[in-house]
Amino acid sequence: MSAFRATRTAPVPRHERTSQADGGDGPAPDGRRSFGAVLRSGAGSLLSRDPLLRNGHLLAVSSLVSAGLGSVFWILAAHWYDDEVVGVNYSALSMALLLAGVGQLNLADFLVRFVPSAGHHTRRLILTCYALSAAVSTLAALGFLLLVPVIAPDLDFLLTPVTAGCFVAATAGYAVFVMQDGALTAVRRPGWVVAENMVFACVKIGLLGVGAVLALRSGILLSWAGALAVSLVVTNYVLLRRAVPRHVRTSEASERPERALRYAAADYFGSLFRMAAYALVPLIVLNNLGAEQSAYFSLAFSVGYVLFLVARNLGSSLVVEAVRSPGRLVEHAQTVLRHAVLLLGSAVVLVVALAPQILSLFGAEYAEHATTLLRLFALAALPNVVVGIAIDAARARRRLRWAVGLQIAECALVLGLTKLLLPVVGITGAGIAWVVTTSLLAAPLLIWRSRWLTAEPGRSS
Repeated sequence: MSAFRATRTAPVPRHERTSQADGGDGPAPDGRRSFGAVLRSGAGSLLSRDPLLRNGHLLAVSSLVSAGLGSVFWILAAHWYDDEVVGVNYSALSMALLLAGVGQLNLADFLVRFVPSAGHHTRRLILTCYALSAAVSTLAALGFLLLVPVIAPDLDFLLTPVTAGCFVAATAGYAVFVMQDGALTAVRRPGWVVAENMVFACVKIGLLGVGAVLALRSGILLSWAGALAVSLVVTNYVLLRRAVPRHVRTSEASERPERALRYAAADYFGSLFRMAAYALVPLIVLNNLGAEQSAYFSLAFSVGYVLFLVARNLGSSLVVEAVRSPGRLVEHAQTVLRHAVLLLGSAVVLVVALAPQILSLFGAEYAEHATTLLRLFALAALPNVVVGIAIDAARARRRLRWAVGLQIAECALVLGLTKLLLPVVGITGAGIAWVVTTSLLAAPLLIWRSRWLTAEPGRSS
């Protein structure tokens, strides 16, 4: 996420200031602890008191909850819908997510950079970003629909009025959905990100069942659009009616964004390449290998991508704390690197060992065709930690040339190698492309880490 300047020390969370009288963790008069106190104590022991790791853990929990419920969603989709339907809907959603990423203009990171010091400008800043990203995302989705017959003929089911409308709504809605996370992180409410993803996932699963009962070819896409609508209403009520007013009351600074356009433009330019690396590969697989192979690739990638998100979440927390305490950037980055490698190392071992069992939840054919692919994605997650932390450290220091350069290199290598290897080894080629790319980028970053891992302040490109 993009960097922002420190303006104040964060207020002590309410649960850390409670006393016995208001339900705190102290013992009851008879010396016994209440059941609620035991639960709070247990939860506190799982979350570090260090804000760097605590906020990163909460964001990681959000990703895990989303991934867990998302896996349930795709398991049900795999059982309720034909493989071809799953493949084309996943590709359509991948495109919607790519267009949403393009259309939101990386304003989620922009909010993280500027909301902490915005004071009474906070609400206007958030709503302006919402309106701008929704408008651009809508135009991007409409433009893509016009080009479907030329660039993605397998997605022609999107051209009916209902599915076209849902595709546009899902694209614009997801752009705002992503910005909500940035806004909640900026006002130091990452716990609400967990709740947001739970609402979205649960409603999505319910609507998926409705689509299956009605035998809708576009039921998967429709469930996303409906769930986004519900999540946006619930989350923005919490954000704008509760979190933002509290942030304004406790803010000591109230500044209009400075040099915002220059920073946003440079960070947005780099983010386009990273988004393309993730979102275009499913379309390459679909166009080269067909809908069935696309389905196998899509579900393996969905599981493996969770490991990539752990590094991103911890990196986001790194940016927040590094900008608040620039002199501790090296210390924080080393802490995050050690923590992420240990955490992901265990997860990678489990995924590699249990890949067939994990994929068999979606169906025996997924385990047969995508086990090696999932293992490769898991292995790629480890060197990706180094790449991700390097990008986030560059954002914290406003050395955006580093961040942009790394994202361009990642995109070029992933897409080029995937296109080259798919005809040779099938969908496994996409996994090989990710392992090779992240390893080639991580190796020099580790060898010459003093070039980017420093607390010395930098300037934005």
